[in-house]
Amino acid sequence: MSPQNDSDGVVPDSRVPVTVLTGFLGSGKTTLLNRVLTERHGMKIAVIENEFGEVGIDDALVVDAEEEIFEMNNGCICCTVRGDLIRILGALMRRRDKFDHILIETTGLADPAPVAQTFFMDDEIASQLRLDAIVTLVDAAHIRQHLDEEKPEGVENEAVEQIAFADRIVLNKTDLVDEPTVAEVIARIRAINTPVEIIPTEQAQVDLAAILDVHAFDLDRVLDNDPSFLTETDHQHDLSVTSVGIDLAGVLNQDKLNEWLGQLLRDKGADIFRSKGVLAVEGSTRQYVFQGVHMLFVGELGREWGDAPRRSRMIFIGRNLDRTELEAGFAACVATAGAAA
Repeated sequence: MSPQNDSDGVVPDSRVPVTVLTGFLGSGKTTLLNRVLTERHGMKIAVIENEFGEVGIDDALVVDAEEEIFEMNNGCICCTVRGDLIRILGALMRRRDKFDHILIETTGLADPAPVAQTFFMDDEIASQLRLDAIVTLVDAAHIRQHLDEEKPEGVENEAVEQIAFADRIVLNKTDLVDEPTVAEVIARIRAINTPVEIIPTEQAQVDLAAILDVHAFDLDRVLDNDPSFLTETDHQHDLSVTSVGIDLAGVLNQDKLNEWLGQLLRDKGADIFRSKGVLAVEGSTRQYVFQGVHMLFVGELGREWGDAPRRSRMIFIGRNLDRTELEAGFAACVATAGAAA
């Protein structure tokens, strides 16, 4: 629902627009966030990040930028750390001259509905902030298996919820599948959210004007579809989906690392929704950035370590993860402790 302009005799909405960026694990949210932070769009953007896991990784995956970035770890933004979101938004409002847009990147397991409720159920926030759009990234290569997951009674399918509440769908990774698969995925999306605008893309290369400050969130439409939207309700995540975070000092032997990760993802990849790490490997002065979605993974060199101590952080998110096995496998890749790069 677009706002009316001055010629209609309506005072323009001066509230700060907020974009909620969501999408299932590995859909490409951080890639899109990095584009927002580096592209010349003329906006000053404050970013709020939420990670699901014990070890923070995304701080090292997000590019250095002038924009302010706030992190919320160890909980999902739609439940356990929602109070943190309200506090951060309140703090931002006391410095609103420093930015003109807020972007909230949720964890891949977040239900966007409770996040959206925040902008209507807290009077102070509602008076100063405007929910502009819920933008959902969809991984064209993997979304069908997550939509088809059978959940226990009363447990939400977050992938479905993220599509259902989307104002814009960025259908990402279309280069990894054929045209019939893209068509099937679009049909699945339409079955959940018929009117949503779908933007097919690769590497999250979307025109930012199509997702930022678009006045796309329409509370009346949401209430028509879900009359209980503004009612606080409990929701339950799938408790079989957990995270295992590992943080080790020293450097890794890259041959051992490649062998272990390759074997792990071949054997357990169906249950490992997301894996990512910032690693110190022998012989390199730069961080080794690892990212995986099920069996697909990529590694590349990142920032220089500089004077920072060499250590490796890895996180796995998935179903029925064996913490002891993962910790032992990762530890076996460590080279001589304290070895120089």
